[in-house]
Amino acid sequence: MKNFSTILLALFIGMFWVFRIVVAIGTEFGIDMGGIKVLNMNIEVILLFVVLLALILIVKRKMIGAIIYLVAYGMYFGVDLFNSVVEIANGDNSVNLAFNAFISLIGIVIPIAVFFDMLLDKQRKANPKDKKTDWFYKNEQYDRKLDERADKNNYRTL
Repeated sequence: MKNFSTILLALFIGMFWVFRIVVAIGTEFGIDMGGIKVLNMNIEVILLFVVLLALILIVKRKMIGAIIYLVAYGMYFGVDLFNSVVEIANGDNSVNLAFNAFISLIGIVIPIAVFFDMLLDKQRKANPKDKKTDWFYKNEQYDRKLDERADKNNYRTL
């Protein structure tokens, strides 16, 4: 995670994940969260664990994490966003509907940004080449010289 964009996206994923936990707990206890609703409590709980796994994979720069995150949130929030847009287009102009559509839009935009960040990042490999340190850590001549020098250090005590 050397890129600033990756760090920011991981923070946004974490904040949105915590937000969804708060909304799920609020819905379960019957607390009004300003009109924000959970679409399906069972799927929401499963999705929270899936996103936690995907977040770990994204931080480790694995492309499969971005794909899992995009598919999971795309299927969950994409349907709600589509239904909300259709209802708004039909004339239902409620604030709660618009706010839930906005939350669903955020739930779609973050995974798309993570997917494209991973897709465009060329150094997402497990062992990327770093010219600043490879001369030291991947230099076999230096290791041999160090080993030869270390073997000759026989100090005598009086």
